[in-house]
Amino acid sequence: MLEREGFEVVGEAGDGGEGVALTRRLAPAVVLVDVSLPDTSGFEVAEQLRGGESTVILISSRGRSDYGARVLACGAAGFIPKERLSSGAIADLL
Repeated sequence: MLEREGFEVVGEAGDGGEGVALTRRLAPAVVLVDVSLPDTSGFEVAEQLRGGESTVILISSRGRSDYGARVLACGAAGFIPKERLSSGAIADLL
């Protein structure tokens, strides 16, 4: 979906630890992180990447209201529900 909408996908990770390492190595402009990960939470990943070169955006099948202030407190640029994930929604947070 992202490639169809003009994004270049430079990496995919299977869990949070791999995602943090990959992000630090590749330094992409945008990192989409699912809130629910096998080894940690997307909030923890966003905190680990805070202050880096990449803009972190959290995604989830649940709504933003389920997470409250944690979204911005963790250092993420914002949150997009998966059903609304699009290039326009990402651009709105950049």
